[in-house]
Amino acid sequence: MSRYVMVDCVSQFRIRYVIEVPDDANCSSIEYAEDTVTCEKGKEFSQKHLGELIIDSREISLPDAISQFREEESHFADWSDDLIIKNAITEVGYDDTDI
Repeated sequence: MSRYVMVDCVSQFRIRYVIEVPDDANCSSIEYAEDTVTCEKGKEFSQKHLGELIIDSREISLPDAISQFREEESHFADWSDDLIIKNAITEVGYDDTDI
């Protein structure tokens, strides 16, 4: 019988912004630009995915995985168990080039 492992990760991106700074800013150009980004007021210039960092891994039963999916993805809570398995659980032999 198969076993299941839940792997928690953090996905990291390098996001770059180019911020125009007005001549009459009441702070340095760097402070103005950083404040703009911190306040989420800047347009994204580019991004690069830096990969994923594994935070935790643990064995989990299939029914527990399905239950957790329904809790975390409440907008799909009415999906059948089979639909959750097909769309959210990586089964043995999965090949992402088949998508």
